[in-house]
Order: sequence, then C-alpha cells, then structure tokens
Amino acid sequence: MFNTLSSSASRAPGVPETVRALVADDDPTSRLFLVEALRGLGLDACACPDGAAAIALAHDQPFDLLLLDCRMPGAGAEQVLSALRHDPGACSSDCTAVATSAEMDANERERLLAAEFSEVLQKPCSVADLRRILGLVQAGAAAMPLLDDAAALATMGDAGVVVAMRDLLRAELATLYQDLEELREDPGTLAERLHRLRSSCGFCGAAALAAQATVLQRHLKLGHPGSMAPLSRFRKILLATLDALEPAGTV
Repeated sequence: MFNTLSSSASRAPGVPETVRALVADDDPTSRLFLVEALRGLGLDACACPDGAAAIALAHDQPFDLLLLDCRMPGAGAEQVLSALRHDPGACSSDCTAVATSAEMDANERERLLAAEFSEVLQKPCSVADLRRILGLVQAGAAAMPLLDDAAALATMGDAGVVVAMRDLLRAELATLYQDLEELREDPGTLAERLHRLRSSCGFCGAAALAAQATVLQRHLKLGHPGSMAPLSRFRKILLATLDALEPAGTV
C-alpha cells in the first residue's frame, strides 16, 4: 500500500511492552514499599539493596524508570546514574531516573536535578507521588510501531496522501536531528518544535516518535536541568523513524 509498508511492523528500539522499574534502596522497608506500590500501579518492578547491584542490573537489563536512593553503600544515586549515563553499552543508560532520600535540602535537590534526575522524591513518599512520576515515563514505555499504516490511512483517507506526508515528515526529522544540540540550550523553542512534530507524527502514523515527544514535553514543563533526561531516547527513536521512512519501494 505505502512505500514504507515494510517497516510498519517494526517496534521502537528499547521500548518494552510493560513499564519496567528498578528500585535501589538499602532500607528494606522503603524498598518493599516502593516495589509493591509500583507493582500496584501496574509496573514490572524489581529491587536491589545497593548501588553496585543497581549499576549491574541497569547495565544488563532495560528499565524505563530508576528509583535510586541517595545514600546507598558503595554508590549513591548520583554515582549510579553517572555510571549509566556515561556507559553507551548500558541497556538503561537513557531511562528516566528519580532520586529518593529521607533527608533533602534545597542545595542537594538542585544538584540532583542538575545531574539529570527527572525528579527528586523525599521519603516517605506516597502512591500519589509515584503515580505522578509514572506519568513522566508511561507514554513512551508502551510498545508502539515506528510507523502505523492503518492509523495514518484512517487519518488521511488516501494512501498517496500518506506517502506525500511521510516525505515531508522525513525532511522535518532530518532538520530536527541536526538542530537537537542547539535546541538543548533553548528548551522553549524545543517545546514548540515538539508540539509541531506531534501533529506531523499524528498525520503520518509515527506512533513511537509521537509518544517520545510527549514524554520529552512533559519533562520540559518541569523547567529544571533534569528535564532533558529523555532527550537521548528521543534522539534514538527519531533516528529509527528516519530509517523507517526511507522509501522501500511499492508493496
């Protein structure tokens, strides 16, 4: 039907069907509460008691959300996240990370946010706090096709129009990719570009990229340095979508 139909069944890289969370906390009570609360919210949650175990697990397995205690034996939240962010081979190098602590002053909170934590939770936290955090990652964690032909056709009504729109989207994505590093320094303009991109993705059935744009928009609204944390995954989905949009001949 479309010249990109052969890519329609492909899934976004690193985007699992279920939201997966890793809780790293040396306090058994906090660890139990966080894991059970996340499971109650529908997540696939697992736990570990220290920073070294957290680094090992997040290196080998893909998680969508990390809840990291600030004062764990061996490595606290900052050390764990830094190790993962600087390891391109880590499966969870670009996932959303939240720091947790029973004691938190304003300076420490600001430092954690500057270290690319998306949020900081002071313990004891509530299920409502965790539900709010889940809202930062949930849209991008569902398995979605890079290109959904059926959705695009239902929106546009004509296969030829969809092909033409996807050609325009491919050009838009190429330009956006070139501009990403500059846009990192201008969150307001980036948010505007994401707003327009979501509209284009909707017309073209670019479901996975639209979801990641939504996640990044939500983070940008937080207005702190950690709001750029999802940018790495957004960039990966953008590149994967560009590849899927390359003409593959009529099917």
